[in-house]
Amino acid sequence: MTVSTNLAVAVAQMSSGPDKKDNVAKAVTLATQAADTGASLIALPETFDYRGAEPDLSRVAEFLPGSALMPLMTLAKDRHVWILAGSVHESDEAGGRPFNTSTLISPRGDIVAKYRKIHLFDIAIGDRSVTESAKYQSGDKVVSADAAGIRVGLTICYDLRFPELYRSLADSATDLVFVPSSFTAPTGEAHWEVLLRARAIENQCFVVAPAQAGIGAGGIPTYGNSMIIDPWGRVLARASGEGEQIISALLDLTEMARIRQNLPALHNRKIGAIR
Repeated sequence: MTVSTNLAVAVAQMSSGPDKKDNVAKAVTLATQAADTGASLIALPETFDYRGAEPDLSRVAEFLPGSALMPLMTLAKDRHVWILAGSVHESDEAGGRPFNTSTLISPRGDIVAKYRKIHLFDIAIGDRSVTESAKYQSGDKVVSADAAGIRVGLTICYDLRFPELYRSLADSATDLVFVPSSFTAPTGEAHWEVLLRARAIENQCFVVAPAQAGIGAGGIPTYGNSMIIDPWGRVLARASGEGEQIISALLDLTEMARIRQNLPALHNRKIGAIR
């Protein structure tokens, strides 16, 4: 595939709350600011549409595209940019629990890829717990797509702990993986950066990880620290642990090709290699 030498990417860190209309408006504002940086590819965090105490998320969910995505589709078309719409609550046509769904929007304003979170976060942290499987159903498909002249892979948050998903994406010649997240502060402080860098290094790809700050599911603070990481594991841009921010970086695609040529680890695999 012929690619340009550099790709301008921007990430919007958010602190979404229980007001869906307000969250979507903030997402559009931040995505617009990201487009103003000159970015061709913009990414939003997990569940940017809603984070609150609603016990039945089917009341928040909607069939896609819905009110959370349509303004971003319009923005993508107007500004001629790619937008990774972190994730939203997607209604199930069969009437089951909703999906946590990430979508990729093209500069034409079309949804060109849809990924439903496979690994659901069920964990106890101190006296608090998060049980996503009680509110969501999981997806079952690995998803990648062509965007901005490269191949991108879609993942969400807790997926980060399952390297086989990222290796599957690498086997599909993925150049960049998205990890939109609402990572908890306790686990984020311990593991967020090291796992993001590991996924970039072992799969020799860029990692773009837009995150939530503020209070998340179960009343647990989230970590923020959105990042953009290159295939050598270098952190190209990083947000702080608090508040809504825009970070950006220029991805050197020639450098990615050089790393893969000089250290052909994916080609040297002996276990699980696709020949």
